[in-house]
Amino acid sequence: MPSVTLPSPAKLNLFLHITGRREDGYHDLQTLFQLLDYGDRLTFTTNHSGDITLSPQIEGLVADDNLIVRSAMLLQAKTGCTYGCDIALDKQLPMGAGLGGGSSNAATVLVGLNKLWRCNLEPDLLADMGRELGADVPVFVHGNSAFAEGIGELLTPIEIPEQWYLVITPNVQVSTTEIFSNPQLTRDTSPIKIRALPGEQYRNDCQSVVEMLYPAVKEALNWIADYNNPLMTGTGASVFCCFDNQTEAAKALDLVPKHWSAFIARGANRSSLHRQLGNFFTGASPSG
Repeated sequence: MPSVTLPSPAKLNLFLHITGRREDGYHDLQTLFQLLDYGDRLTFTTNHSGDITLSPQIEGLVADDNLIVRSAMLLQAKTGCTYGCDIALDKQLPMGAGLGGGSSNAATVLVGLNKLWRCNLEPDLLADMGRELGADVPVFVHGNSAFAEGIGELLTPIEIPEQWYLVITPNVQVSTTEIFSNPQLTRDTSPIKIRALPGEQYRNDCQSVVEMLYPAVKEALNWIADYNNPLMTGTGASVFCCFDNQTEAAKALDLVPKHWSAFIARGANRSSLHRQLGNFFTGASPSG
């Protein structure tokens, strides 16, 4: 079977507002998802055994609990597909960083195998499946930068200036559950209208709590503030600021302290995954 390699891009939350808490314990929010032209890569090799394998194994995580394996098995279960797949992960994004790495991996599996296995499910159905795996999966399935509401599942595609970003991740993993359960978290931000976005002063309602609990995140925010107004993405730990061009972003990247991981990337209103799909899936069915 031929192998196909597809990107699994990162995202930034250009802002994150917590507008309320629901009876089921989830939080209502508003956020602006900016996709990036940077992320992990997944290589798929279809097999006839029906088995789903993943390499390399992620330390401390049972294979069947990994979102990559769970996504493939969910697609099999929903469609009755008898194919399997051997999946190789080229991991570039740090875990627990607020960059959407696991959610993006899940979406790349759903979108990629839907094509590779010729399941022919519509994007809305794939997004519904993705929501079973995580609230951020649908934005990657649809593949557009988007204004999101609800628990993050109500998406409105939006065009955002495709600026360059410096992203820094201190060596900590932030617990999303810990942040959303913290009594000091702001939960009553007034909702905004999408038409108000151009004049909005972006902020992240989770940021002050994370800074308090994770000093390394506050340190990174203080450092990057020398260049532009910094923000944290999601519940952290990654922080970012924007630049007008690649050259300036690259100069800042060269100066990032070595004890942090960092990269630069350009914003992308359309996911690199979706842009590349047509280049790969123009041939025969998996059975060859």
